[in-house]
Amino acid sequence: MRNTIAVMNTKGGVGKSTIVLTVAETLSVFHGKNVLVIDSDSQASVSSMLMSTTSLRKLQSEGRTIVDYLVATVLKNEPSEWTEFVVGGVSDVDDARSVYLMPSDMQLTLLEREVSKESVHGKLRSAIGGLLSRARIVFDIVLIDCPPGLSVLTESWLREADFHITPTKPDYVSVCGLDVFRRFRQLNPEMGFADNLGVLVNMKDKHSPADDDYHRWLAENAENRCFEQVLPLLNVLQHAGRYQDSDRSIQAKYPGEIGAAVRGLTGEILARLALSNQPTALPAQTGS
Repeated sequence: MRNTIAVMNTKGGVGKSTIVLTVAETLSVFHGKNVLVIDSDSQASVSSMLMSTTSLRKLQSEGRTIVDYLVATVLKNEPSEWTEFVVGGVSDVDDARSVYLMPSDMQLTLLEREVSKESVHGKLRSAIGGLLSRARIVFDIVLIDCPPGLSVLTESWLREADFHITPTKPDYVSVCGLDVFRRFRQLNPEMGFADNLGVLVNMKDKHSPADDDYHRWLAENAENRCFEQVLPLLNVLQHAGRYQDSDRSIQAKYPGEIGAAVRGLTGEILARLALSNQPTALPAQTGS
């Protein structure tokens, strides 16, 4: 089943990590999905949203992050079992017990430097492809939180993942980021690329005519495949990214309008995945 999704926009500040968090937790609680979150951003934003700083630092000091896995497999040629770098029991939502995390570390930027220095881009992509091929079997959904910008690591995720989701704010700069991403996708088509699962409009001010205009412009471009569900500009979603040491219900974390919006989004994501995984019907054969 094709179920690996890179979440990425060349423009930062579009709420990408928070979206990965909310989608993962909602898929777990309301849809019973086993979800793996791969944090491929050196800022480790979604990692810090899913666990305490103390727990994250412990994993980093023990060498149990995506960085350590890639260093071993790509730079040191050491066989490593990917599951040893996956952590369960994350999330402060009491019912989101089927969310798992491959945490990140600031050292990720140094890994990319060494990959370029040693010219082992092919090995990096092969390691990522192997990781996703195995995770695809174990988990119902795999979400990859990619950093903004286009790096050798992000390109590997985008070429090896099954799909990509592109969050964007309804403003000029964020929309320009989509255009850069679209042009990048058109380069070297022979190398393969993740299919577009959809563009997600995030942080939309429902009282802003300008936001309405940008949203309309995005939706009119069929190539964007915009999700019908929009995530509104509400402070509660930003607060949801702050990990709490005590568990809380998903309704407490995502109350009211934002909770309904995220549930609507996850429903759309699952529907699009199901449609994309349907076998292509063979054309009817005519008799002689």
